[in-house]
Amino acid sequence: MEHSNDKYIEVTDLKKHFYLKQKKILKAVDGVSFSIKRGQTLGLVGESGCGKTTLGRTLIHIYEPTAGKIMMDGKDITKVNSKEYKQLTSKAQMIFQDPYASLDTHMTTLEIIAEGMAIHNMYSAKERKERAEAYLSMVGLNKEHGSRFPHEFSGGQRQRIGIARALAIEPEFVVCDEPISALDVSVQAQIVNLLIRLQNELHLTFLFIAHDLSMVKHISDYVAVMYLGAIVEITSSEELYSHPEHPYTQSLLSAIPIPDPRVSASRKRILLQGEIPTPINTPPGCKFKNRCQHCMKRCDAEEPKLKEIAPGHFVACHLFNS
Repeated sequence: MEHSNDKYIEVTDLKKHFYLKQKKILKAVDGVSFSIKRGQTLGLVGESGCGKTTLGRTLIHIYEPTAGKIMMDGKDITKVNSKEYKQLTSKAQMIFQDPYASLDTHMTTLEIIAEGMAIHNMYSAKERKERAEAYLSMVGLNKEHGSRFPHEFSGGQRQRIGIARALAIEPEFVVCDEPISALDVSVQAQIVNLLIRLQNELHLTFLFIAHDLSMVKHISDYVAVMYLGAIVEITSSEELYSHPEHPYTQSLLSAIPIPDPRVSASRKRILLQGEIPTPINTPPGCKFKNRCQHCMKRCDAEEPKLKEIAPGHFVACHLFNS
């Protein structure tokens, strides 16, 4: 997808398949293509199990891709050796979903934040401590928090520590894997606003994975909608929320809660019928066909490809692939 000539991330036909027993193949990510401009945020939304987290982990090589191409800052990182992988991890980091499980309970906050700098041989021990304290302050925590252990913090504070850890080695690209879903609603907006501020200050490029469509709209420049391992719609945030075109996107947006009860009562809710298909040995044709009210004969045999239906607006649906 052409978003700009200054693309920091460019993904082409990326696949991540897991090979199971009895010759079964789980196609977690199945032919995904997109790009992210330097300094911008691509929001990634979709139901649980659609492959969002697998895609994020494959982008930063926690999972090795099965096929496809990943260009990061003009370099193909699809196949890297151990030395190149270490360099890659200094440029690309991940903020994990669970702030409880992602921090080492036996390490103090300063040790957690400084660990990445030590692994990459960045700065002296004294400088690492000073910089860890600076990142603590940057994410809204105090210097005295540095000697505490993870169990002494709230969920929101732990996620701030996770953010500081990811940013301490000065990455350029950050995968935010549902960083607010495990937090109280009262804390979620604080974390999102913190990420926006840090992105602007540090000139970061984000992939922001989330379930909360209203929060994705708030933080994202572009939004990609994922269904069963494939992207079915991608466009600017403003365009997606004002003119959703794929039947699945329309259903997702119709489920966003509206605080005004009168507006909510008058809005039509699009309820999907049918079972969610398994990503194991998926049948031919459109993955969404058995839940789509517009399903036609062509959908049974041919999988739709992303097509530009308006400037910068791509949809994978046979309604637009005539």
